[in-house]
Formats: sequence, structure tokens, C-alpha cells
Amino acid sequence: MNELYGAQHLALQDAFDTRNMAERVGRIIVQTELDENHRGFIESRDMLFLTTVDHRGYPTCSYKGGLPGFVTALDNKTIAFPSYDGNGMFLSMGNISTNNKVGLLFIDFETPHRLRVHGTAMIDRNDPLLADFHEAELIVRVTVTEIFVNCPRYIHKYQRLQTSKYVPQADCTTALPQWKRIDALQDALPERDKNIADKLGGIITPEQYAALLTKGEA
Repeated sequence: MNELYGAQHLALQDAFDTRNMAERVGRIIVQTELDENHRGFIESRDMLFLTTVDHRGYPTCSYKGGLPGFVTALDNKTIAFPSYDGNGMFLSMGNISTNNKVGLLFIDFETPHRLRVHGTAMIDRNDPLLADFHEAELIVRVTVTEIFVNCPRYIHKYQRLQTSKYVPQADCTTALPQWKRIDALQDALPERDKNIADKLGGIITPEQYAALLTKGEA
């Protein structure tokens, strides 16, 4: 428990008279290995939030989505999930390459319920798990350091309406991204993406893409 709280946390706990409570809560909820409840919850999720830290010290919070089960618990210390095609910036994946400490947040908005994970991550372009995730570019493996349930008190209840058409699925063709039609990007696209604008109806301006976004058509 001493490792979880630093002097900055203790100072605030003292200011609000919560040090004893925080110490007790930490002892009760923080675990270092996944149990069956953790594993079941993680593998039922279709999204997570991933935090990493870049070379400048800035934290990045990234949403990662897929089909339920796209995050898997390989054992009681290891979580794995795919990295799919994105905007080519590789912010989270690049951050992991230089600073392997990560945070993961899993949320069930309907119950509600949430689970936080701290750990160390690695990425591999040749991970054998790539064969299990259609169109995955990389596999992220996270070794769990700490895992704990968070109070759901301020989680607003939402219901899931449908799976994103952009989530890769082995039994259907993945939809092409509209933003790769933007005129200013055409000469910078990788060769494999240069025909996307033609397939989707032609090149568009940033303003036209923004209009698609506001209508939920991007």
C-alpha cells in the first residue's frame, strides 16, 4: 500500500481527513493478480480506455474498441488486446515503446461498474496472437501490477446501441474510413489507402468531413 500513495496523495488525504480511510480502502480493494471476476468482466467488455505517457511527459488517454472479447486475460497476470488500423499517429503504441507503464479503465455503463488496471506493456508485430484478431496490426500485452474496482457512484447509465461498422470482423468486409477521403491528406496516405476516396465516392474537404461527423455518418 505504501507504493500506491506518494507524499502528494498523503498530503491531500490529511487535508481532507481521509488518510485512514484511503489506507483501509486500498488494503481491501487493490490486488496484484486477476481473479475470476476480473477476468470475466474484462473479457465481456467491447471497449477500454488506455493511458500512456509520451516522450515529453504528457499523458495520453485513448479509447480502444472492438467486439466483446477483444481483450483477453491470458493468465492471472497478463491481459492482451489488439491495436487496429487508426490515424497512423501511433501515439499510444509509440508511447509504450519508450515508457511501458500504462493504465487501463474498463467500464460497464449499463450496470454500472468499472475496473482499473495498472501495469507494464509491450507491443509486438509478430505476436502469435495476431492470428486470433482479424486485421490487427499489433498486439499489446499488459503485465498487471495493480487491479482494483472503482466506486461506480458517478457513472452515468448508458445503453449500447450497436457495434461500430469499423470494428474488424472475420465474416464481413470492414467499412472504409471516411476521413481518408479528405483532400489535404491524399498525397500523404500510404499506398494501400490511396484508392479509398474513389471507393467511397470521391475526395471531400475537411468541412464536408465535419458535416459527416455531425450527422453520425463518418
